[in-house]
Amino acid sequence: MSYLSIENLNIKLGEFELKSLDLNLDQGDYAVVIGPTGSGKSILLECIIGFFNPQKGKIILDGRDIVNDLPEKRGIGIVYQDYALLPHLTVFQNIAYGLRKVEKNSIKEKVQDIAASPKIEHLLDRKPATLSGGEQQRTALARSLVVNPRLLLMDEPFSALDPTTRRQIRQLLCDVIDKKCTTVIHVTHDMKDLWTLADKTAILKKGQIIQFGTVKELFERPANKFVADFMGASFLEAVVEDRINNKTCFKIDNFNLFSKDTAVKGETVNVAVRPEEILLYCTIPLRTT
Repeated sequence: MSYLSIENLNIKLGEFELKSLDLNLDQGDYAVVIGPTGSGKSILLECIIGFFNPQKGKIILDGRDIVNDLPEKRGIGIVYQDYALLPHLTVFQNIAYGLRKVEKNSIKEKVQDIAASPKIEHLLDRKPATLSGGEQQRTALARSLVVNPRLLLMDEPFSALDPTTRRQIRQLLCDVIDKKCTTVIHVTHDMKDLWTLADKTAILKKGQIIQFGTVKELFERPANKFVADFMGASFLEAVVEDRINNKTCFKIDNFNLFSKDTAVKGETVNVAVRPEEILLYCTIPLRTT
């Protein structure tokens, strides 16, 4: 049984609609959701956390349907790209904010413990306005993890960071998430997040999941041209020649390309080619003396 199971989720907001959406994750999975702007990635997260109620469908977390629970009762954390830190509170107070119902004697210990992982224990007395972007993001991450969420949602969390800080935060996130075995859904436009962090990937288009699977599956076996294009493939127009040694021969100008895929002889097709998979062989005649 999946740890998180989203079944036939439908939500309509004005002209936009999430349609018959299904998604299954095991505990500890790190799922990255990608897709064009306006495809519904952020709405999906906000529906899971409870900011929007679906017209239809289930969100089953750890064996229980939470679709009618209030957001604060779902045990889900969320990290936004703008960090959403409370400016009048210190780093310590921001991290401790979700621990208000915990015994006061244990709050200090919990905050200091979680602050050690992202290496912000020396910043606990500072206000957010005095922090760099990377330090603010580390604080937001610590605040979301200190309550031991059953599920962590991340909406473009690195988009405001410079490339060097982004790399550092990615590595930090990997270390912290692995240590706590947290299940994560991470929305991004940055393909480096996908390659670096994801166990599984969902591609959204116009409110629908076009393909869901491991990064390797989407990379090597895209479901259609849209997925292949999104995963960085190049396309060449080819004519199907024949089957040779259990492989299909595609004619591309004066070149032949062979694939395990089957196609109708004489048909004109688009062949998705990954640049890194191309091997060029050059035969140089031996010189004789």
